[in-house]
Amino acid sequence: MPMNKKVLFVSYCILAFLGLSVSAQQQAIPLNDTTAVPLVSESPLFTNYNYIYKNRLDSIEKVVPMPYNEYVQKYIEVYSGRKDMMGRMLGLSDYYFPIFERALKSLNIPDEIKYLPIIESSMNPYAVSRVGATGLWQFMFGTAKGYGLNMDNFVDERKDPIQASYAAAAYFRDAYEELGDWLLAIAAYNCGMGAVKRAVEKSNSNDFWEVRRFLPLETRNYVPAFIAAVYVMKCSDKHDIKSQRASYARITDTIQVNKFISIPTLAQVLNMNEEELCSLNPSYKKKIVNGTELSPKRVVLPKVSLADFTKVYELLNNDMDADMNIVLAANEGKLVLKKKKAVQDQPAYFYHKVSPGQNLGLIADKYHVEVQDLKVWNKLNGTTIVPGQKLKVYHSQAEKNGLRAAKS
Repeated sequence: MPMNKKVLFVSYCILAFLGLSVSAQQQAIPLNDTTAVPLVSESPLFTNYNYIYKNRLDSIEKVVPMPYNEYVQKYIEVYSGRKDMMGRMLGLSDYYFPIFERALKSLNIPDEIKYLPIIESSMNPYAVSRVGATGLWQFMFGTAKGYGLNMDNFVDERKDPIQASYAAAAYFRDAYEELGDWLLAIAAYNCGMGAVKRAVEKSNSNDFWEVRRFLPLETRNYVPAFIAAVYVMKCSDKHDIKSQRASYARITDTIQVNKFISIPTLAQVLNMNEEELCSLNPSYKKKIVNGTELSPKRVVLPKVSLADFTKVYELLNNDMDADMNIVLAANEGKLVLKKKKAVQDQPAYFYHKVSPGQNLGLIADKYHVEVQDLKVWNKLNGTTIVPGQKLKVYHSQAEKNGLRAAKS
């Protein structure tokens, strides 16, 4: 998990006793907290070299190198034995992997990185470690802020699968640019780039397996566990692991709302399970979508009928009685948002001029938004657009997805 997650309690006490001031981004001692990674023997015996496992790993099309060795073997044994857990991961992957893939592809990050949330959070958007690492990608607060995620009294975007996936992709872009190796970048996601750089210097090598012995214990296990998780997910049928269908709807719609709405009330209007609707929108802390005209918010719904959409729009026409004060997390100050505000430092949106050859998918990828967002913002009934057409894109949504928006 990114940027030094957790510290051993004894080490923490020593630091506190010595009065050392260490910044969150430059911890002298790594902060690791990947509870989904079980500890195995530091020097496992390699008496059962399995050529079948090796051949299967070698046959997986990949960018990230995934060698077979005694450390990987040990974790293959662990994860292939956890049939119930891995069956649940297969079921959840039907919903989450397309989200991860799109975010990773936007920054040319290898597709294999999508398997990392399996060992980070067991693909649970509500996962919170004992030191506060949160969400599918287990971001700590400081790192999340650094990568554009917002945390306030209504929203924790570390729990938002879409927002957090783009932030994770940006982290891996930076880590690979800094370290030049994907396995080292994965290691850095667990213990931080500083720890990996020091290990590289000590080993005088850029090969993870040479650097490994100079890394924290958990990080030494983290990379083999990742490789094993990829193997077991890819070869689940060879280990009698059966997918357990997740409760999440695989086909969803997205709407943008510009006022406060209650998720339980929305679930009631749609005659659907409240828990399922909350699971599709896990970032809203109070089960309230705090949209405003200046900052519309995304709501993910199961695919619904036109009649159901009519009910939704009727709900949106009713004002909700709620405290609209937004308080930034970590005592960073209070920002009061009104339902309407006449004056704003910058327009709430900008226009993108469609170029020849562009479609809604390409434009959505460019600004890290959803095609459905573009359709709603521009009142499009279909996906047909023409060169020269101007499309409205909201600043707030684009910027939260890591974009410095500029007029095309």
